Amino acid sequence: MKIVIAGGTGFVGKLLRNKLLSSGHEVTVLTRSQGAATTAREKFVAWDGKTLGDWAACLDGADAVINLAGENIATVRWTAARKRVIVSSRVDATRAIVSAIQSARKKPAVLINASAVGYYGDVPDGFLTDASSRGKGFLAETCEQWEAEAGKAAHFGTRVVLARLGPVLGEKGGMLSRMVLPFRYFLGALPGTGRQWIPWIHHEDVTGVFLFILENVDFSGPVNVTSPGPVTMKVFCEMLAKILRRPCGFPIPGFLLKLFLGEMSSMLLFSQKAFPVKLIRTGYRFQYPMLPEALGSLLGKNG
Repeated sequence: MKIVIAGGTGFVGKLLRNKLLSSGHEVTVLTRSQGAATTAREKFVAWDGKTLGDWAACLDGADAVINLAGENIATVRWTAARKRVIVSSRVDATRAIVSAIQSARKKPAVLINASAVGYYGDVPDGFLTDASSRGKGFLAETCEQWEAEAGKAAHFGTRVVLARLGPVLGEKGGMLSRMVLPFRYFLGALPGTGRQWIPWIHHEDVTGVFLFILENVDFSGPVNVTSPGPVTMKVFCEMLAKILRRPCGFPIPGFLLKLFLGEMSSMLLFSQKAFPVKLIRTGYRFQYPMLPEALGSLLGKNG
């Protein structure tokens, strides 16, 4: 297949590109970076992430488009200006991609557009399926706008899948890499009460799910890209501490996290017991359904 990826130079994007290339696909990466090397099956095309341009020709005749574009939400405190950047980087990029699909003579068969379990807001009790309603808060509102733009591609005959990603576990990015360092230096601690649910997913299952979606033409709409074994933050931290052979320190009260991180603390304190109901029903087989095996594969017996 000929596949166009936006946001292909980020943590998940790099992993997905490698998976697609190893599976025999041809990949075109839309990027704002300069100087990327082109190979026989992978090329890089410049775009600005918000307006139509010559890059749009890449979508004409492509089999699929995967949109992962968006500013990292976990690097800088969420000021009003930063929140505008987070929203616009997602909505503008998606709007530009949908416009390119509209203008293509031979339109891509599918658009897989990233979203996040943040769509559900904070849900302390009960579990969340792919059909659960939008919650409250900045991330929920951002995901709603993001998904609404992507959904417009369906008007042009393109199958649209909204991939609501949970925290992705990997060695070189995402939640795990940020948590490992303080634990290694005996500074690991439990954020908040520890009762909040973490709908994690191993990076190999993320790439596996994306390939599964590409190959299953009847798959559409929102999908929870999470493992079938969500755990509480307390369980996650204790398991991480055990593998690294380090203590898990005293809990950090939620009010302190809110004081230092502001609204961004919701990433640590919000609870989402999300299940991948649609993936399970359609036959996807998880490589790492449970946390002990997932952490063990990434950190090894000795951490």
